[in-house]
Amino acid sequence: MEIPEGYQLFEWVDPFEDLVGPLCFKEDESGRLRFAFEATAKHANTSGQIHGGMLMTFADYALCLVAIYGLPGERCVTVSLSCEFTAPGQVGDFIESVAEVVRRTRSLTFVRGQVTAGDRTLLNYSAIVKRLPRAGGAVRVAGH
Repeated sequence: MEIPEGYQLFEWVDPFEDLVGPLCFKEDESGRLRFAFEATAKHANTSGQIHGGMLMTFADYALCLVAIYGLPGERCVTVSLSCEFTAPGQVGDFIESVAEVVRRTRSLTFVRGQVTAGDRTLLNYSAIVKRLPRAGGAVRVAGH
């Protein structure tokens, strides 16, 4: 699979996300992060639709990156993820997500977002992530 034009990868190793990806991002004109992947047969369930676990994995990828973006050395782990499936994804869909930080405390970050395919909302989500001690380096973007 190729990375869609205008998108890029975050530079770190995550064996599971590497296996199901590539999962990628771009910063849009307003400075908001947009995440994407191209749905293929490997993402489908037995009914031929995109597996709910894949959509949840993608949501987790997006929400964690939004939670740490712009915070050098910040890392996090998901402690709670709530999802509502609203429509099925299909093989061949260009699937995107946008997310936003709702609140950040000293130890937690609250995030919400949506996963879409075109004008169809596939999944609404909200999450809480645990902020981990700073690792001492910036999250680097491939190519920068």
